[in-house]
Amino acid sequence: MASEMGHERFRPETVAIKAGRPVEPGQPLNSAIVTASNYIQGGDRSYSRGDGTETSEALEAAVEELEGGWAVAYSSGMAAVSAIFDELPTGATVMAPADCYQGVAMILEAGRAHRGWQVTRLATDDTDRWVASLGSGPDLVWLESPSNPLLAIADVPAICTAAEAAGVTCAVDNTFATPLLQRPLDHGATYSMHSATKFIGGHSDLLGGLVVTADPQRRDRLGQRRVLGGAVIGALESFLALRGLRTLPIRLARAQATATDIAIRLSKHDAVRSVRYPGLSTDPGYPVAKRTLSGPGAVLSFETIGAADALDRATMGLRVITVATSLGGVESTIERRARLTGQEHLPATLLRLSVGCEHVEDLWDDLAGMLHRVAELDSGRAGSPEDDQPRPERGA
Repeated sequence: MASEMGHERFRPETVAIKAGRPVEPGQPLNSAIVTASNYIQGGDRSYSRGDGTETSEALEAAVEELEGGWAVAYSSGMAAVSAIFDELPTGATVMAPADCYQGVAMILEAGRAHRGWQVTRLATDDTDRWVASLGSGPDLVWLESPSNPLLAIADVPAICTAAEAAGVTCAVDNTFATPLLQRPLDHGATYSMHSATKFIGGHSDLLGGLVVTADPQRRDRLGQRRVLGGAVIGALESFLALRGLRTLPIRLARAQATATDIAIRLSKHDAVRSVRYPGLSTDPGYPVAKRTLSGPGAVLSFETIGAADALDRATMGLRVITVATSLGGVESTIERRARLTGQEHLPATLLRLSVGCEHVEDLWDDLAGMLHRVAELDSGRAGSPEDDQPRPERGA
């Protein structure tokens, strides 16, 4: 835990680089990739499925210092989410956002159908209703801020503080904010959860998840669920996530600055109906985001004019931005979310854009070209289908 590791006097940007490294003379500067399933008897570790490896422990140690709690690493973000929901008994009552990650929505529906859960879905930004609903004594409050994909902002300090006072378990999906922009445990959250696949890893080359808690007993129970579920993170994935964490401050600062610039430009474009980004002063979540987050993050969503099929055709011409499902990497990715099963309720032309570390002008040229094609298709002045095919990449 951070208070016991000696780096609490450092700022998060420094902790991300220093935490979780070997410190003994003669040790390698970076934590090694320990590819062991079995260990010789007599030590502190016997079998990596239960105990993890030295590599996964280094990842956990680094995240512990950033979040201020005890961390457990899992094989994926969904495994981390499931470890929290697995605590709930049959007939449990759950409060969750109306706009939340689709994997969580699927867990909630399965809990309703097979375990008799009573699920209440609330608007992410309706703080008064969240706090008032705590009086019913729910078994779990699940928050996601910023939300995926509508970028709604919850008043995490207010809701978590009220939940702690009421003795209610409160978990926060901190994937979009990362520990650099938000530390839910500081406000009384029971759990802070991350999909390490995204911003922590940062290079679209691993699957991983993390849950952090300030309660060591809860940490032990989380570890037990990892054992029973066989959800231990691999050594290579741990190494890659830890290496990605080292550059998170630099990547996030660059991507966030670019996302703010892009959001401003999109908000002024004739082919854009609306932009959802908490870094815009016109965004409904801006006041709460300014008060609760250290920055607006690197993900935004926007709606275009025209029809969904025309937008799909227009995105085929993108040269810098990749049409892909996941997010949080050094490369910018975009996706029309209503195409996905379970996301049909979203606006048909809503695009979620995860801004990476490319040059802002290259990204804008790419987006402006796409929006030009959208406008052409919407006005019926589009050329032949071949005009919508991807253009050659620059360079070799």
